[in-house]
Amino acid sequence: MAVADVPARRRSRGRLWGSRATLLGPATLWWAVFFVAPVGILIAYSFFKRGPYGGVVYEPTLKNYARAIEPLYLQVLLTSVRIAALATAIGLLLGYPAAKFIAGASRRWRTPLLMLVILPFWTSFLIRTYAWMMLLNPAGLINRLLMRIGVTDAPLPLLYNEFAVVLGLVYAYLPLMVLPIYASLERLGPRPGEAAADLFATPWQSFRKVTLPLTMPGVVAGCIFVFVPSLGNFIVPDLLGGGRKVMIGNVIQQQFLQARDWPFGAALAMGIILLVMVVLAVQARVLRREQEVTGGRTR
Repeated sequence: MAVADVPARRRSRGRLWGSRATLLGPATLWWAVFFVAPVGILIAYSFFKRGPYGGVVYEPTLKNYARAIEPLYLQVLLTSVRIAALATAIGLLLGYPAAKFIAGASRRWRTPLLMLVILPFWTSFLIRTYAWMMLLNPAGLINRLLMRIGVTDAPLPLLYNEFAVVLGLVYAYLPLMVLPIYASLERLGPRPGEAAADLFATPWQSFRKVTLPLTMPGVVAGCIFVFVPSLGNFIVPDLLGGGRKVMIGNVIQQQFLQARDWPFGAALAMGIILLVMVVLAVQARVLRREQEVTGGRTR
């Protein structure tokens, strides 16, 4: 009887693997073609030489990586990390209260409020960046309003500086901070805060010791979602920074499109990929430690 069941089990196992392949096949193919293959090409190009008129000469070399760690490019990378971290911190300070407000609203208002959060994504990113150029320039709406209400007598330098770059990055990626934090808060619900209040905790103590630790996965995810694209962004520094604040994304773009030094651009891009992998590893470690701490408190 058991021997007769073997072919049936094999057939059921074959159908199971067939259904898995059917479901996972398109996504796996997409991932392989549009992620694995481009990154593989990027890695390969980073170890070759630039041709005399651009392009790639397939002669192995490590000079691209040696050039990438020169002080000039390391300074650009540190500037990019600082600006991206600043945009992430401001996004967190703005995004957490917004997410908490939406999560605390009645259910009939949550969907409209979430729609308002993602509404900017319905418009081209480039158009939205140009709109900020119109708002921030010396003759723009913001400067005219400040002069009309008497805050300043002359237009403020709001455009073509680091302030404009940070503002543009925060505006561009703030919804990516709000949404994961809102998901954590909505899943948490009001009961932990109510329990803390019953134990005579102040609102600040309840937030610091209960709400924030339990929503840390959403906070970390939101920070990653803002920091990573901000680090590689080249449109905002180019338009709102006026080319005066060069970030690593601008350097990579220039190497590929202007200098036509694809191997060096690939080496710089690999440096960004490695940095992002480090950030993701730190994220995983923080989440694991937070889960251990909260698990210990629960027990």
